[in-house]
Amino acid sequence: MRRALLAITGLAASTTALVVLKGSPGTTQVAQNLPTAQPVNPSGPGVDPSVAPAADPSGAAPKPSETADASVSPKPGKTTARPSGTKTTAKAPTAPKTTKAPQQPTTRRVTGTGFDATDGREIYGFVQVQIVVSGNKIIDATTLSLPSGGESDIHSGDVRNKYNGTGGEVVQKQSANLNTVSEATATSNAYKSSLRSAIEQAF
Repeated sequence: MRRALLAITGLAASTTALVVLKGSPGTTQVAQNLPTAQPVNPSGPGVDPSVAPAADPSGAAPKPSETADASVSPKPGKTTARPSGTKTTAKAPTAPKTTKAPQQPTTRRVTGTGFDATDGREIYGFVQVQIVVSGNKIIDATTLSLPSGGESDIHSGDVRNKYNGTGGEVVQKQSANLNTVSEATATSNAYKSSLRSAIEQAF
C-alpha cells in the first residue's frame, strides 16, 4: 500500500514539472543559450585561486591601487644624492727653495803698464800704477814705482798723496781723468798713462 502511494506521488510531481517546462519554452531556450559563467578570481590574473591570500595583520583591506606587481619608481627630476661641492685638486710637489746668498764681488789687483816721466827733454824716472778693483769699482790705488832723488822725491810725494789710497782722486773719480799736480807735470802724466792701462785691463 505504501509503495503504491509513493509511485502515485512521484508520477504526479513528474507530470507537474513537465507541464511547467513545456509552458515556458522561451525561458528554456534562453537558459540553454546562455554561456556558462566562469568563476571570478578575486586575486587577479596569474594568481592561483585555490591558494588563500595571506591575511593582513592590520585587518585593513588593500587599496584598489595597490597591486602585487606594481613597481614603485622615484619621481623624475629628483635625485636623492648630490655630488659634493668640494673639489680635490692634487698639487704638484714643489721643489725646495734654494736661497743663494748674494755673490760677493771678487777683489783683484790690476797692474798697469809703466811709463817714463819725461818732459821730452829729460827723463825723471819710471812710473807704474796698480789698482785694487772690487766688482766694477776701483777701491784703492797705489804706485809701484815713482821718480826719486833730488827734487823728484818732492814731486813724487805730491803725486802719491793726491792720487793714491782709498780716499785719493783715483777712487773718487773712478777714471784716469785726474787733475795734474802742480810742478809735477811729467810725473802726473806718466801716472795717468799707467792708470789708464790698468783700468783697460780691469774693465
